[in-house]
Amino acid sequence: MKNMTPRLMANACGGILHFPEMNEAAANLEVTDIVTDSRKAAEGMLFAAIPGERVDGHSYIRQVCEKGAFCILCERDLTEGDIPAGYEDCVCWIRVPSTLGALRDLGEYYLQQMGIPAVGIVGSVGKTSTKEMVAAVLSQKYRVCKTQGNFNNELGVPLTIFRIREEDEIAVLEMGISDFGEMHRLSRIVHPDTVVMTNIGECHLEFLGDRDGVLKAKSEVFDYLHSDGHIILNGNDDKLVTLQNVGGIRPVFFGIPVEKAQGVPVGAEQTPLTCFADEIEALGLDGTKAAIHTPGGSFTCTIPIPGKHMVMNALAGTAVGLAYGMDPQQIREGIESLQPVSGRFHIVKTGRMTIIDDCYNANPISMKASLGVLRDALGRRVAVLGDMAELGSEERRFHLEVGAFARECGIDALITIGDRGKWIGEGAGDGILQAHYDSTQSFLEAEKTLLQPGDTVLVKASHCMAFEKIVAALENREV
Repeated sequence: MKNMTPRLMANACGGILHFPEMNEAAANLEVTDIVTDSRKAAEGMLFAAIPGERVDGHSYIRQVCEKGAFCILCERDLTEGDIPAGYEDCVCWIRVPSTLGALRDLGEYYLQQMGIPAVGIVGSVGKTSTKEMVAAVLSQKYRVCKTQGNFNNELGVPLTIFRIREEDEIAVLEMGISDFGEMHRLSRIVHPDTVVMTNIGECHLEFLGDRDGVLKAKSEVFDYLHSDGHIILNGNDDKLVTLQNVGGIRPVFFGIPVEKAQGVPVGAEQTPLTCFADEIEALGLDGTKAAIHTPGGSFTCTIPIPGKHMVMNALAGTAVGLAYGMDPQQIREGIESLQPVSGRFHIVKTGRMTIIDDCYNANPISMKASLGVLRDALGRRVAVLGDMAELGSEERRFHLEVGAFARECGIDALITIGDRGKWIGEGAGDGILQAHYDSTQSFLEAEKTLLQPGDTVLVKASHCMAFEKIVAALENREV
């Protein structure tokens, strides 16, 4: 890792470096990687020992040294018992007040050493799918390092940055928060060259209060935006269109024009859409066809993942591609190369049924978007929906609204799970076939009598509901 020696890292994070008296050269060796999971430690790595509620990383220092990690980032002085016999002359350690804080500092330092632009993906809903789309587009011209999985918080962002290597040309970093101040700290790590905001939704209201609070918290991303950077915003979001000038930067807006009665696109006079889509044609679960228009030309593409929200993601990817000098043909090829991510609207065809695996997380906006796609599916359309977490004092209303929307979509059956999930059923009312279960496990014990061959089944809830167990069970069913 470029310029990531124990000596330089200690300076970057304000730590105190300790190195073997007989081997000062070890302080000037570059580490090969940085890990927080002792199981991943290997020769030449730095192990960051993070104290947790259930597991303290400091307990594994001896083990990682035996695996060849030669540098330890830690919150206490190491003793003879921490370093195994025979390794005393080759292990350095950096003492810091907070390992997590030091990792943030090191993430910022390393990204600056690599000198590549960073695209920050921010928003209440659709960050991961937008990140995947942006990375797919940029990959047609650049070597891209992107966030893997849900590594989008104050630990995940530095760990993603540590994966960057000298052959990489651009980083696409998902940035997720749940409270004020977190985005400010993430922005200091990333110093984004480009910020993409997907929307301002009703998420984490338990901490942020209302959508204005969400906008304020997300907007902390601009605290460390480069002065010549790009801001790319959803022009169909009523909160984001208020950001007409941010620190002297005029945002680029993308969206789908909504026709007024007289035929004038909504917001045309105040918020022109630089990138917009029309001629949108749903292809069921095979995706969506759309015409995308940009200042550099127009093109028609097939977005391989279904849903109107994926058209918005394609527009975001288009706007980023244009910002980095890509032509419409490259952008189209990037959009059409998109691959689904497990748990994020992943279509699984088992031979017995079709599963819409959207179980990673849920909020009112994403629930309705997924139900809208289920509406266009073939066969009996079944929604298995569970609790939406962190919605604050209005959580019952939001669940009721999702239930009402499910009824409007005309789906054939609604199965709800959990204490909050019960409210979804209440909102749907009597006009739809329903069943309710108190827990994910109780549903799993009964699902063989509920689901039929040929069904299309949407599986969606907040991550705390562990609905991935439902997807796995349905995938493995043979009869």
